[in-house]
Amino acid sequence: MIGFIRGLVHEKQAPLVVVDVNGVGYDIETPMSSFFSLPAAGEQVLLRTHLVVREDAHILYGFLSEQERALFRDLIKVNGVGPKVALGILSGMGVADFCSCISDNNVTALVRLPGIGKKTAERLIIDMRDRLPEQTVGGSLPTTGTQAAMMSAKEEAISALVALGYKPQEADKRVQAVANEDDNSEQIIRAALQAAVKR
Repeated sequence: MIGFIRGLVHEKQAPLVVVDVNGVGYDIETPMSSFFSLPAAGEQVLLRTHLVVREDAHILYGFLSEQERALFRDLIKVNGVGPKVALGILSGMGVADFCSCISDNNVTALVRLPGIGKKTAERLIIDMRDRLPEQTVGGSLPTTGTQAAMMSAKEEAISALVALGYKPQEADKRVQAVANEDDNSEQIIRAALQAAVKR
């Protein structure tokens, strides 16, 4: 198991970050909560990681905080919640907000997340109640200024939402509803995810 990756941020394409470790680039998928807080390209980063081994791929997931990784590991133990859905949950709400949803039996908030239907939300509440972390982290997420992207901010935001489990039409609708002319892709993604949770 790979416990963490420390290296230089080489490239960011939500929700993927490429970290250069002594000349080797690691593709690491991150929840948007971590992605928004990544340093700029060329700067050093340490990501706590979880490796998922499948027949056709080895996928590395990375998190800036131990609380996020711990919650991710608990989520993928729930029947019907795979790594992609877990990443979508962590992208749609922070650890503290998720814990509040579980404690309050808030099915309505959970079903707004990508890949979560009513049955899965109810299963999450039952299965996660005894696994909630003792300490949670909250707070606002800073926006990073660098984005080496070929696509427009809107197109990149739509691509990121699709990667997190939203259907293309739904992702496009969410982005168009929140995007402002001067927003970068990270601001659009964050606004779209926040709007999905508040609705």
